Amino acid sequence: MTTSPPATHPNRLPRVRASELVGRGWLNTGGKDVRLADLRGTIVVLDFWTFCCVNCLHVLDELRELEEAHRDELVIIGVHSPKFVHEADPAALAAAVDRYEVHHPVLDDPDLVTWSAYTARAWPTLVVIDPEGYVVAQMAGEGHAHNLEILVSDLAAEHRAKGTLRPAAQGAGPYVPLAPTSGTLRFPAKAIALAGGNFLVADAGHHSLAELLPDGETLVRRIGSGERGLVDGGPDDARFSEPNGLCLVPQELRERLGYDVLVADTVNHALRGVRLADGHVTTVAGNGQQYMVGATDNVLAMPDAGAPEGGAVRQKLSSPWDVAWVEAMGAFVVAMAGNHSLWVFDDEQDSIAVVGGTMNEGLLDGPLAQAWFAQPSGLATGPDGRVWVADSETSALRVVTPVAGSTRGEVGTVVGQGLFDFGHRDGPADQALLQHPLGVAVLPDGSVVVADTYNGALRRYDPVTDSVTTVATGLLEPSGVVVAVEGDRVLLVVVESAAHRLTRVALPATLAGQVLDAGAHRTRRPVTEVGPGELLLDVVFTPAAGQKYDDRYGPSTRLQVSATPPELLLEGAGDGGPLERRLVLNPAIGEGVLHVTAQAASCDADPEIAYPACHLAQQDWGVPVRLVAGGPATLTLPLHG
Repeated sequence: MTTSPPATHPNRLPRVRASELVGRGWLNTGGKDVRLADLRGTIVVLDFWTFCCVNCLHVLDELRELEEAHRDELVIIGVHSPKFVHEADPAALAAAVDRYEVHHPVLDDPDLVTWSAYTARAWPTLVVIDPEGYVVAQMAGEGHAHNLEILVSDLAAEHRAKGTLRPAAQGAGPYVPLAPTSGTLRFPAKAIALAGGNFLVADAGHHSLAELLPDGETLVRRIGSGERGLVDGGPDDARFSEPNGLCLVPQELRERLGYDVLVADTVNHALRGVRLADGHVTTVAGNGQQYMVGATDNVLAMPDAGAPEGGAVRQKLSSPWDVAWVEAMGAFVVAMAGNHSLWVFDDEQDSIAVVGGTMNEGLLDGPLAQAWFAQPSGLATGPDGRVWVADSETSALRVVTPVAGSTRGEVGTVVGQGLFDFGHRDGPADQALLQHPLGVAVLPDGSVVVADTYNGALRRYDPVTDSVTTVATGLLEPSGVVVAVEGDRVLLVVVESAAHRLTRVALPATLAGQVLDAGAHRTRRPVTEVGPGELLLDVVFTPAAGQKYDDRYGPSTRLQVSATPPELLLEGAGDGGPLERRLVLNPAIGEGVLHVTAQAASCDADPEIAYPACHLAQQDWGVPVRLVAGGPATLTLPLHG
């Protein structure tokens, strides 16, 4: 592994002037443009993100504390560089900035102009600019909060001493908050039907659950105080943080478990149990901390002295997005979007563990434990016991066929091509395309309806004809579907998230739909030209000041490399080893995508510290490459540099 030689700090890059911030417009600035010259004298962190990306959402959460701790000397600028077509819609971006409570200026960069100027290659990427306007660090992925805190503190001290740090007066920064919005629901995520006809809605934007009358509009009660947090208790005291998935507990288990509904409390990295009789909320899995792939401390005790004891509540989770009861497994299956996997929660055994996916992001079928997922975000169980999965980042509909009485199964893909191919196309399932679906439900005839979120549509997969049709369009980010039958009609109650409402869609008994073809798309990112033959892949990582590589439990770094198409890589594919690898690219393949996953663990280096704090940086890249004669023989990716 190689690193950039530092001048005064182990994470500093050579002094390069920061490029101007260029895009279509700005959000959270009161309509004003922001120039780097306006920010001279402050430390600037650029956060390159896209709102579909769960890793980007993790970084938004990581930045909140940094933003608060250094509000007088630090300005964070979000640079939104979209992956999906829908994310390039300025109205959709404005909704996302509101939805995720982004409290700093955001540059709308739909054409990837600023992305290219800073040679970003992955979502998320962070760039640090010092008070004199020079780029001093660039890092990809999540898990950099500690390193950023050290770097920002060091920069502040250095430039305060030089007289080049000019702290802003309170409220004088470029951030202008949006006007608050009100309504019964705010960015609702999922819903379920309760006995008696009421609906329970995961009201993510209000950090609570809302029970509505059968009209889907009238509020009966709210469970949760509405403040972001992880607090158990009664309906007025409990706190959630962007809850998403909801699942009714089987009737025969409710008395033993003590709750009726299981909630995927996404940003809290937890599962919560809700007792409907009095609205009491209990944390049943997750300790409120994020599971980081490859970390050695993924199981920790609950930090609060009064927290419940047990195995499941000691386990770290990562953005659980949905949950479903699976009879064949005798347990709840959790769509763990944050690390691209499926988990099984058994409250009677007080256990929760990964059962599906290797935690590599991608589209790979086969045995459940060896399959690859990409932000699984919606689950539904059919009458035949199969589990349908809305796999959002691959724009795919996946299906798990469980082995009865076990946690094993087989994974297949019904619709979907991979991480970078999407669109709105009906017809034969192997040619159909979706765009970032978040919800799925099974219809009475065994067919499957998909909340095709970024297409604003409902799509239906018919397993008999193995084909896809469109049953509704014009919806605003549908993210969940509740199925009801009224006589000979099938009624779909759609969680129309960006419209802040539940919407009814009536289908005829035949469930017929339109056949539409709105075209196919591929994610647009600048292509990197490299030479054919040998290519040195160098992932740059330097531990933060006062830290060293953590090799107490084995190798401190991990590098995984593959390619699309696989034939692009003649040598160098595989998992493990240092962050530098010799690849051999096939000159007969003109272009493709290199898939790279890197991890690096570091801990406090002071031998006097009995229990050193450890941190894990990780990132997945999909780097489009074009082979050209005489092209560069080195590809450098900054995990942290």
